[in-house]
Amino acid sequence: MLIAKEFVAYLSRQLAVKLGSNVIEVSNPDGVAEVINTVVLDELTVEDRLNDEVRDLLEQYSVYMSNNGISYSEMFRRIKNQMVAQRKIVRASGRDTGDAMKLSRDKINEISHKLVAALKKSRDCRFRKDVNDVRLELVKMFSEILLNEDKADKAARNKIRTMKKEIPEGSEEWDLLHKRYYAEELKHLGIDLGRG
Repeated sequence: MLIAKEFVAYLSRQLAVKLGSNVIEVSNPDGVAEVINTVVLDELTVEDRLNDEVRDLLEQYSVYMSNNGISYSEMFRRIKNQMVAQRKIVRASGRDTGDAMKLSRDKINEISHKLVAALKKSRDCRFRKDVNDVRLELVKMFSEILLNEDKADKAARNKIRTMKKEIPEGSEEWDLLHKRYYAEELKHLGIDLGRG
């Protein structure tokens, strides 16, 4: 997944608090945070499920592809792009679409529409402003919180990159170091994923 589940939980708690301060009336902050967490996780895993589906499909044709010299990565990209277009999936990765942020503006926009719909149905809150005003405020808050996540991720990657020993991205050692440095960087920014 593009963003760690722990960060999504933190993001959800922060949005519930910030929205409750001026945009919506929140009677149960934990309930609102849970609604946000569920919607965001569902949206962020859409592409993961699609990737799994493409891998399963390519596995069935692996012998044919190797016999005919067809590149797995090229075929993966083509099939995924075709399925994304057919299913009208909004890509999550901002870097794939030219956005500077990890999560694309289009994906944040799509998530905001789904969040507003889910929050409107929730009994844990009541809107104080127009639905679109709430949605726009969600986009703004969501983006601000993600900027800090992006800073922490880049700083953690930079720490690993500048180490004396070259550590290949995707290796177990790289993953462990990234997780540790990422948590340290978040703490420097005043973000503790264990607390609200």
